[in-house]
Amino acid sequence: MANRKLIRPDMNELKKDLPARSVRRKQTPPEQTNAEEFYYLKQMAAKTPMVVILTDGEELRGWIEWYDKGALKLNRHQGPNLLIQKHFIRYMFKEEELKRRGKRTNGSSDEDRDRA
Repeated sequence: MANRKLIRPDMNELKKDLPARSVRRKQTPPEQTNAEEFYYLKQMAAKTPMVVILTDGEELRGWIEWYDKGALKLNRHQGPNLLIQKHFIRYMFKEEELKRRGKRTNGSSDEDRDRA
């Protein structure tokens, strides 16, 4: 058998010859999706009657006049207008959803009373 000598190429030379490839990493999601801004602007433009539930359980009704990063202004028919800090808001929804939900529960309870 013939004596074979293993020849290894110099890796540094090969790296210099190859074009540098860029590493593509997943981009982090944006900090803000603008969904909140879209929702507020839509409700403000329509002056949609809203129900705001605070962290202590208090329920406020009115429409949103303006908002910023930390607060929103709620205009009300009954009572003074309020500037509410967002961290005191548990959740909010359109007042019409409360009316729809009330019709459904009232309708089912009437049927239950008829059966009894």
